[in-house]
Amino acid sequence: MVESWMIIGGITFLVALGAAWIRPRDTVWAVELQRPLWLFFEPLIPVIWTFVFSCGAASAYLVWEKNPGSLQMWLLMALYLLLEVITVAYIPLTLRLRNIKVGVVLGGIGVVLGVFLASSILSISGWAVLLLLPYLIWSPIGTYATLEMMRLNPEAAH
Repeated sequence: MVESWMIIGGITFLVALGAAWIRPRDTVWAVELQRPLWLFFEPLIPVIWTFVFSCGAASAYLVWEKNPGSLQMWLLMALYLLLEVITVAYIPLTLRLRNIKVGVVLGGIGVVLGVFLASSILSISGWAVLLLLPYLIWSPIGTYATLEMMRLNPEAAH
């Protein structure tokens, strides 16, 4: 039998693969952008996002298991999915469009959706909210870093 955690984990993994929608010529543009000096941990960002998405999937699982199959749970799962899709779209869309402002907008939408999701599940599972904390902490940091890159590279924010 296929368990709910397998489905949630599988969907999380498949959506995360969307970040691979990057062409090599797009990365050349990004490599040339100036970055804030405090962004020394940039090589760790893929590891950080892997942890964040894993926590998000675990949060979704805990929420789903409270009342599996109900309309409320389906709507919350759709919100989890939307949050991940917007978050994953950040890199390929920013690079493909060569526009840092796209990343700032997507990052901002992700922050707002993350807060909305956390407040929506607060009465369902405190543990699920705690598992969203990595997203709620990291997403604003990433959005701020992108905003700083936009300031450092105004020509790339058209």
